[in-house]
Amino acid sequence: MKIQYKAPHAFYVERGTPISVDYMMQSLSDLGHDVELCVYREGETRSYERVTIHRAGYPKRLGSIGPGFSVKKLIADVWLIKKAWNVHRRTKPDIIHAGEEMVFIAMLFKRLFGTPYVYDMDSSLAQQLIEKKAYLRPLSRFFKWCEARAIRGAEVCAPVCNALGDLAREAGAKRVVVLHDISQLADPDRAATGSLRKQLDIPEGRPILMYVGNLEPYQGVELLLRGYAQALERSVDADLVIVGGSDDDIADYRARVIARELTGRVHVIGRWPADQLDEILAEADILTAPRTQGINTPQKIFPYMHSGRPVLLTDLVTHNQVVDSSICMLAHPTPEAFAEAIAKLAEAPELRARLGAAGRAFVEADFTYEAHCRRMAELYGGLAPATVSSASESAPPSLNPPASASPDGA
Repeated sequence: MKIQYKAPHAFYVERGTPISVDYMMQSLSDLGHDVELCVYREGETRSYERVTIHRAGYPKRLGSIGPGFSVKKLIADVWLIKKAWNVHRRTKPDIIHAGEEMVFIAMLFKRLFGTPYVYDMDSSLAQQLIEKKAYLRPLSRFFKWCEARAIRGAEVCAPVCNALGDLAREAGAKRVVVLHDISQLADPDRAATGSLRKQLDIPEGRPILMYVGNLEPYQGVELLLRGYAQALERSVDADLVIVGGSDDDIADYRARVIARELTGRVHVIGRWPADQLDEILAEADILTAPRTQGINTPQKIFPYMHSGRPVLLTDLVTHNQVVDSSICMLAHPTPEAFAEAIAKLAEAPELRARLGAAGRAFVEADFTYEAHCRRMAELYGGLAPATVSSASESAPPSLNPPASASPDGA
């Protein structure tokens, strides 16, 4: 099948959605499809056997285009739409696979060219706009109406989690295939070397609690800091290591650590190479994702659990739609609850071992690259015959997972 994939992001960069696009491209190529990928001009070079990458040539003076809604992103989208238009007219794809706001351009192309589309729902656009830009709340009903139209017009909705799948069904989706995120760990069995402990002067035997990801407010790192500070007041003996973030956010959180007099116990170490994610996770005794906003499940929890380390999560739909207390520690999103959960894990090695083993088994059962390819085959195999090319009917290809990557911009 010939697919035009519209992804309004820099590509490739080390953060959540571009990482997902990376293994999407690998899986579509492995499954025998030909893909024209339209993305922003920024990012590292990537190469796939059956994928051609087209970059929107917006002015360099715009600078870097970060995640989430912004005026710069809307400006870059103008050039991306122009690129997608030219590519579509030249290649005449069988179907469009569109992410985020590009779904509305896919709707236009469907009307103009008759090309059906798949809606890749990485989040609820309506919810995201309202959460990030409070002044847009009066327009929430209009945003939800627009999103529902995009959902109903798609041949398939491909949400990233069960909660978004429910939202798509309620909006009248023709068909829903949930494309869960997966673990990208190259070596989940990697053992700790002790190098991080030595570098940060953390004594042997003192558990390391670790967060890996970006430092945007929705990630709940402020909640984590407050909960950890209360755990220290209870004489819990553990260190907190925070990995990832932009330069500005790293400086901000280092200042917060100093202001709370947590220097020497909280270590904000900055970004970590994507191809060494397994190495940094191996140095942790406990991993945490304290996300407080959104309904989509954060990508990071799958490599977290795959590493065999116990995982502490907020007990919110973003997490509990996928996991339960049998495979991780769930805590209410309050500093007091997080302090109690940190204490339980820090003081109970047997509990850490049990949850770590259960989490790994959970991921290996259904959240690996092979599982992702099965879901992609289900998605495209169920499309109407008129949209299916002979390539999709060929013998099953060998599956070659993409190189490992770090979740959420670590």
